Amino acid sequence: MPEDKTPKRFIYDCHDSVYVVRFSPLEWSAGVLAIGTSSRVVVVKCTVQEEKATVNKIEFEPVAEFHHGSRVTDISWSPQTDFVSIPRVLRLYTAGSDKKVRCLTSNLKSDTTVTLIGEHKDYVNSVASSPDKGDQVASVSDDHTCVVWSAATTNEKVVCFPLTSPGMTVRWHPKEPGQIMVAEKKGIVRFYSLATQQAFLSLDCGHSLLVSADWCFTNTLRITALAGTDWFIFDTSRSSFPLESMQAHCDGGSCIDWCWSHDHLLATTGRPGFQLKVFNIRTNQPIVTVDTKITNGLSWHSRYPIVAVGGDRRVLLYCVETV
Repeated sequence: MPEDKTPKRFIYDCHDSVYVVRFSPLEWSAGVLAIGTSSRVVVVKCTVQEEKATVNKIEFEPVAEFHHGSRVTDISWSPQTDFVSIPRVLRLYTAGSDKKVRCLTSNLKSDTTVTLIGEHKDYVNSVASSPDKGDQVASVSDDHTCVVWSAATTNEKVVCFPLTSPGMTVRWHPKEPGQIMVAEKKGIVRFYSLATQQAFLSLDCGHSLLVSADWCFTNTLRITALAGTDWFIFDTSRSSFPLESMQAHCDGGSCIDWCWSHDHLLATTGRPGFQLKVFNIRTNQPIVTVDTKITNGLSWHSRYPIVAVGGDRRVLLYCVETV
């Protein structure tokens, strides 16, 4: 029988409904969480206190707040963020329900700026910052395009890749800065070269209604996707078809995210109700199943097996046992 323990839970209360959560992947801002609501982006530092190698407590400290002007649909951290040097810099890219891509910048004091990067013709589902310089941002939309924008100007397209269905997820890997991964709704995951501006690899779930995908941080050959009721795992060196698959949610999924600190852990959200699951892909078993009132967004801490989901005016953080 699969192990299914209720994980330790911590709560950060918000003043608005939460739609996006995104932990920083950067070493110098590890544990900092960006929270997207119906009109704001709130940035919170989550300090983890350990006792005998287990998380005993998480302390929350608000860092910055931005008035976004529309509901936040996705957030990406820019590598230009620097909490160590002086002056300090916080920089995020966001997608909004108003079809716009924005840059949010703060000096972690009183100054905050929100600038327009670009605008799609339809709903924007995902954004990703270039991992080396942070001078470009990619976005995918229901308008069947993936656009790479210049982050320094407004509405300057570096390249626009036409898609064959709505773009659901875009990822830019820190170990592969010359490539972009784009997952389309019809179940295709493509990789594009920025040098040639052409697609060079396609993966096929064999299932339409793909809603989310992710690129493994520790192994760039591994891709996961969530389509229909199932998750799929690919090894790009072996096949364009999934090597493994498993039912995640019997009434359909909504998000999937690969754990940064333990690459055998996958988290998904989906239905019935509002469900969070964590899978151990070594055993192909769910090790955590949690039912909540609302689940919006999904993100792992970069150092600990702590997964965050958005809820009704709060963020829920679950500490997953890895043994």
